[in-house]
Amino acid sequence: MFDMLTEHHLAAIAGLVGGILLGLAARLGRFCTLGAIEDVLYGGSTLRMRMWILAIGVAVIGSFSLIAAGLMDESESFYLSIRWMPLASIIGGLMFGYGMALSGNCGYGAIARLGGGDLRSFVIVLVMGVSTYVVLSGPLAPLRNFFFEQHQVTTDIPPGLAHHAAALTGLPLHTIGLTVGAVLVIAALCGRELRQDKSAVFWSVIVGLAIVSGWGLTSEVNQTGFEALPVVSHSFSAPLGETILWTMTGSLRPLSFAVGSIAGVWAGAFIGSLIKGHFRWEACEDPRELRRQIVGAGIMGAGAVIAMGCTVGQGLSAFSLLAVSAPVTFLAIFAGAAIGLRQLIEGFRPAE
Repeated sequence: MFDMLTEHHLAAIAGLVGGILLGLAARLGRFCTLGAIEDVLYGGSTLRMRMWILAIGVAVIGSFSLIAAGLMDESESFYLSIRWMPLASIIGGLMFGYGMALSGNCGYGAIARLGGGDLRSFVIVLVMGVSTYVVLSGPLAPLRNFFFEQHQVTTDIPPGLAHHAAALTGLPLHTIGLTVGAVLVIAALCGRELRQDKSAVFWSVIVGLAIVSGWGLTSEVNQTGFEALPVVSHSFSAPLGETILWTMTGSLRPLSFAVGSIAGVWAGAFIGSLIKGHFRWEACEDPRELRRQIVGAGIMGAGAVIAMGCTVGQGLSAFSLLAVSAPVTFLAIFAGAAIGLRQLIEGFRPAE
C-alpha cells in the first residue's frame, strides 16, 4: 500500500498525524494561545502560558535532537531560509494579536472550536484563509512586497538565535539548542500550578512532539522521496488558504502537509469534543459579534502573512528552531492581543 503513496500523500499523512494530536490538545488539554493571554492578564493564572512555554521547550529539544542526529537540515526550513525583517515581525504580530482578540480565537483555535460544532469559527476559518491569500498572492500582494518583500538568506549564518550563538562561542549548534530547550522546560515547571496538573503537562508535551513530528517526517520525505518537498511543521495562517484552494481544485492541486494538518486538527478536536461530551452546534445570534469576528479574522490573516507566521507558526514551529523572528513575533502578538482584549473588556476609557 505504501508503494502506491506519493511524496505528497506521505506529507499530508505527516500533517494529519500531528494535526490530530494538536486538535486533541486543544479540546482535552485546553491548549490555547488567546486563553493563555487572557488568563495572565485577567484571570490571575499563568498555567496555560506555562503550558505554552513547556511545549516550546519540548519542541526545541526535539528539533535540535533531529539536527544533532542528522535527520533534519534546519536551513531548509522557511523560518531560517528567509531574511528576518524586524518591522514585519512587530507590525504583523501586533495585527495578528489584535485580530485574534477581536475574533476570539487564532486560526488553530478556530479550527479546534469548529471541530466542536461552533459554526462561528467556520466563518473565522474562511475569512482568515481568504485574507491570507489576498495579501500573500492576491490583490494586496504588491503592497506587501513593497513594504515587506521577502528575500532568501544570503549570509553564511541563518537568522537563528542558536546559530548566532554558535558562531560567537564556537559551541556546537545542537548543544546550544538543547540547553535552551532544557532551560525553557525547567522555567515552565517552576510553577507549582503546572507541576500539580499532570494533564496540562501531558498535553503540553504532546503539542511539542507534534511540532517535532512535522519537522522529522517532512525531512524524511524530502530526503528519501524522488520529488523534493519543503521541510515544514505546523502553522495555521497560509495553510488555511491553501486548504480552501485544495478543497475547490483538488484534481488540479496535489495534497500537502498543510492540508493534512488542517484536517487533522479538525478531526482531533471533533474526537476530543465527543470524548468530553462537549460537541454541540453553535451559531452567532448577534450581527455585531459576527461583524467583529469577520473583521478580526481578516486582520489576523493579513498580519500572519506579514509576520510570516501565526501563534503556532512563529510561536511554536519557528520557536522550535530558535528563529530570531519567533520571540519578537510572539511578544508582538501578546501586545496586540492585550490591546484588543482591553478594547473589548474595558473599552478605551481614560483613567479617572
